Amino acid sequence: MTETKATSAYTKDNPFWGQVTENRLLSGPGSGKETRHIVVSLADSGLRYKAGDSLGVYPSHRPQDVDAILGQVGASGEEPVALPKAAGTVAFAEALRSKLELSKPTRRILETLEAKASDPAEKASLARLLAPESKEALAAWLGERHYIDLLAEFPSARLRPQELVDHMRRLVPRLYSIASSWRAHPLEAQLTVAAVRYRTNGRDRVGVCSTHLSDRVPVWEGRVPVFVARSPFGPPADGARDAVMVGPGTGIAPFRAFVEERAALGATGRNWLFFGDQRRASDFLYEEDWARWLADGSLTRMSTAFSRDQPQKIYVQDRMRESAADLWAWIRAGAHFYVCGDASRMAKDVDQALHEVVAGQGGMSPAEAIDYVKLMKKDKRYQRDVY
Repeated sequence: MTETKATSAYTKDNPFWGQVTENRLLSGPGSGKETRHIVVSLADSGLRYKAGDSLGVYPSHRPQDVDAILGQVGASGEEPVALPKAAGTVAFAEALRSKLELSKPTRRILETLEAKASDPAEKASLARLLAPESKEALAAWLGERHYIDLLAEFPSARLRPQELVDHMRRLVPRLYSIASSWRAHPLEAQLTVAAVRYRTNGRDRVGVCSTHLSDRVPVWEGRVPVFVARSPFGPPADGARDAVMVGPGTGIAPFRAFVEERAALGATGRNWLFFGDQRRASDFLYEEDWARWLADGSLTRMSTAFSRDQPQKIYVQDRMRESAADLWAWIRAGAHFYVCGDASRMAKDVDQALHEVVAGQGGMSPAEAIDYVKLMKKDKRYQRDVY
């Protein structure tokens, strides 16, 4: 398979300001999620990507989150501040807007607040949180809070803008698996974005980048700084090889690119997709695309698992076990096996199911199955993009 190498001057350190040309809701009425199809134009950038690569996006925070911190600190926002590991200064408001993480405060800022607090009750509360025996409780307490919470809860500990900045981490780009093939769409990158919205400590929170793309970048009028993040994750280099892809939820994104890429290249290998989500009626992401590719043969087989459409929850790993004989036949014939999505549970469950299929259908002991799967990994036939 021919590589699409980048010839662009745009990089992580010099991102391209791409125009958002589409923002379409993928999830339907009744869904417990908000999943969107976002298209970013790469026209005039020279950027290229391959199936399996990600688009790095530099986000900005909601204006109300920035204003809340400015108000609590008593700052105008024009104050110059120096950022970690950066030369020169920027305005405090700009630092808060697009340069710094406003979440995930650490123990260190509580130590500073305790030293500066003038209210005895606040000082005592901070001391209790910082006590050695409160280590686990402190971690849970901090996990519910952002920097604004600390500033609001301990107002007597007045911090200057630079003092606050010195405790904050740099805002890093977020990586989204590209859901399109460059060969089919050379002037754009398509993304599958789940807008993150939740509530902790009595405050509404949002995922900074997912809601930046979903809410705060107007279609055709807004631009975002982006770059291509290379990944070893990708479809088989040999177009005659089969591919088995497991991608529940937004983990489907790179496999949409895989199928589109292999179709554009005329690859003769078969494609089998396992997709899972909560409800077929509202969460079947890209259903029309899969139907079209099944009809024209680009997608050979699709196994779906909608966990809440029946009393007993069914997941992609359950579908793998149900199709164990066919799955083993594909693997034994040299198919590549891919997983994308949640690392905490799904990827582990899929890995366990794969080992069970190999052992059960291949007539192997558990130890032999482990060695077989290790060899698949070594040969790059088992690849995972999990997060």
